[in-house]
Amino acid sequence: METLKRNIAIVCGGDSSEHDVSMRSAQGIYSFFDKERYNVYVVDVKGRDWKVNLPDGNTVSVDRSDFSCMIDGKLVVFDYAYITIHGTPGENGVMQGYFELLHIPYSTSGVLVEAMTFDKYVLNHYLRGWGVNVAKSLLIRRGEESKYTEEYIEKEIGMPCFVKPAADGSSFGVSKVKNADQLAPALRVAFMESDEVMIESLLEGTEISIGCYKTKKKSVVFPATEVVTSNEFFDYDAKYNGQVQEITPARIDPETARRVAEETSRIYDILHCNGIIRIDYIISKDAEGNDVINMLEINTTPGMTATSFIPQQVRALFLDIIQPACLNTCILGSPYGSLNTTVYYI
Repeated sequence: METLKRNIAIVCGGDSSEHDVSMRSAQGIYSFFDKERYNVYVVDVKGRDWKVNLPDGNTVSVDRSDFSCMIDGKLVVFDYAYITIHGTPGENGVMQGYFELLHIPYSTSGVLVEAMTFDKYVLNHYLRGWGVNVAKSLLIRRGEESKYTEEYIEKEIGMPCFVKPAADGSSFGVSKVKNADQLAPALRVAFMESDEVMIESLLEGTEISIGCYKTKKKSVVFPATEVVTSNEFFDYDAKYNGQVQEITPARIDPETARRVAEETSRIYDILHCNGIIRIDYIISKDAEGNDVINMLEINTTPGMTATSFIPQQVRALFLDIIQPACLNTCILGSPYGSLNTTVYYI
């Protein structure tokens, strides 16, 4: 008897500046899937234009009323959505709400978690209430810039500081401001990406990034990756154009590494995350020289190219990225629906 192969949609693209980054992640994820077990399709979402990119270079339109398409005269109904849109609408709860309405299982956290983690300012203030160390920050909405003078910002946040869109990723629109007269141009750049801008105090120390996923049977925190760049900060060029050194596992004290892993697992549970997430931290020093763990941000649809952090960390655990536990279990064990299969590859 022939085994029915499930139809997996890798949902990518999106409406933000991260569209091309998302497409690269989709190609990485596509290469990781076992094509003997699944029919895998790349679904490119851009505004109201949703299409399936076929291997021969052609495309077919997606029927958004039921998330299906016609390929060679046959109806293809997608059984599962692996969301790898970085930015809107895949990382802010919008796409998750769509799949909830259609009762289609998907790979990420739910609507509320995605919306909260996408807004850096909201997330920081929420987690601060749970005892998570975060940088001091100030939120400025479009049209309210005149309410905050340069002197006030410098007094409240200090210099240097970071000016960044409150809701975006891949360091688009982010500026490091060293003195007050650089605030106005930095705000203009950030407002090109978002209607809300966060001004955040500078945290000095070692930057690391660490992935995590959980299922009903297991919890896995990956080895942390240390980020070393000669740029002012870990900007787009550092992330995607090779202007960075990424060291896995990170060169941090073993006890600090254990604490980072515990904090990552705790944050995952606080937010009720699902699937693979990645959390960025700065390890700073207190007055006594002890390591202090400061959370920077959470990525709920982390990059999945061959050189992205998560695949690097999977390989550091000696897992096979072709059939990784993290990829299959987050797909097959999602609380937002399941393909009724449990697979672990170690």
